[in-house]
Amino acid sequence: MDLGIVGQAAGLFAVTNIDDILILSLFFAQGAGHRGAGRRIFVGQYLGFAAILAVAIAAAFGATFLPAAAAPYLGLLPLALGFKAAWQAWKHRDEEEDEQQATEGGPKALEVAAVTFANGGDNIGVYVPVFASAGVSGMSVYAVVFLILVAVWCFAGRFFATRPIIAKALSRWGHVLLPLVLIAIGLLILIEGGAFGL
Repeated sequence: MDLGIVGQAAGLFAVTNIDDILILSLFFAQGAGHRGAGRRIFVGQYLGFAAILAVAIAAAFGATFLPAAAAPYLGLLPLALGFKAAWQAWKHRDEEEDEQQATEGGPKALEVAAVTFANGGDNIGVYVPVFASAGVSGMSVYAVVFLILVAVWCFAGRFFATRPIIAKALSRWGHVLLPLVLIAIGLLILIEGGAFGL
């Protein structure tokens, strides 16, 4: 395995996915104390990133499943999930924290996958030319490195969410931050892509 390609793949992943660590930290904070929440977040992150990878690889071979004009509308996914999370936070604002945790159950795998895919939709445009020029063997290296680094990112998100000072802040403000971050991501994707003539 060419170490140069491994290094390039690791660098490309880190640069294009740095914002995912914040989102993952918020998801892990939301899932704290819920049985199976960590596993659902890992599964969701892998599902979402595998979808990004599949679309990018297919596009590198010339297949396009998602028209370029449709990509900005992926912003509707995190926007909708952000509004849902905001509604849940508002609905349970007067409940005790323990009761709130019991009713919410933490993030679901498909919600995490949807946010991951929508947030990484712009990465596809970066990955396609890189994959196309790397050839099949190089593309395989990129895919393996990316999938390994998804786990590293998940562990980093969990690590940050469990640091005492960060965990305290996220437990106090996470229910407000998660909807805000999701809504901001959704709006950013919609606006940067020119969806709805924005």
